Parts: sequence; structure tokens; C-alpha cells
Amino acid sequence: MADTLTPSEEALERVRGIALALPEAAERPSHGSPGFYIEGGKFFAYFWHDHHQDGETAVVVKTSGLDEQTMLIENDPALYYKPAYLGPSGCIALRVGGPDTDWERVADRVAQSWELAAPRRLLEMGGR
Repeated sequence: MADTLTPSEEALERVRGIALALPEAAERPSHGSPGFYIEGGKFFAYFWHDHHQDGETAVVVKTSGLDEQTMLIENDPALYYKPAYLGPSGCIALRVGGPDTDWERVADRVAQSWELAAPRRLLEMGGR
């Protein structure tokens, strides 16, 4: 009998599929968690499950800055929160893995984060 995935494992597989579908995206651990980066460049997303025992399963992505981060949290605090360590730089965490996860919204935020991290040459080639 095949093992079934836990909700957090299912969420990681969904996030992994979204992130690795972007141009030149790759994965490697970052501080004990899966991190997604552009080869030869910057990280654009991290998958956290119970990071520092916070009880959350989330994908952490870049925003355009603290103003956007604040707006997202204020407009949808059930989805977004300020992640430890990366929050002061403007990153945002999206809760994932629950039955109501809007995966299209997650994919859009991951792609926006990729665009913020992508080198000009990738963006000039048409981006995502």
C-alpha cells in the first residue's frame, strides 16, 4: 500500500512544482528548509513547515517592499503574515496546505517574487 502524503508534504510538492516551472529555477536547502532560487542568482521563495515551531505551513516570497507587505497583511491577515527573519526585508508568508488554499494565487505570488529576483537578461527574454 502506497504511503499518503501529509498536508504539508502535499503543499511542498505543489509549491515545488510552481517554483521549478519558472525559468532557470532550482532548489536547495536554505537554513534547513527548501529554498527556490534562480540558478547563479537569488532566492525567490522558501517553503516553511512549522518553522521555529510557529505551527504554520507557508511559502515565503519577496514583495516590492514594506508598503506592499503591510497592505497584503492588512487586506488578508488569514492568508498573509510577516515571516520571522525575512519579514524586515519586505518578504511575506502565505499560509498554504489547508483545504481552502488558492493555488492560483500562490502561483501568482511565487511568480511575482521570481520576477523581483530575476536578472535583467531573463526578464528581457520574456520572463515567465
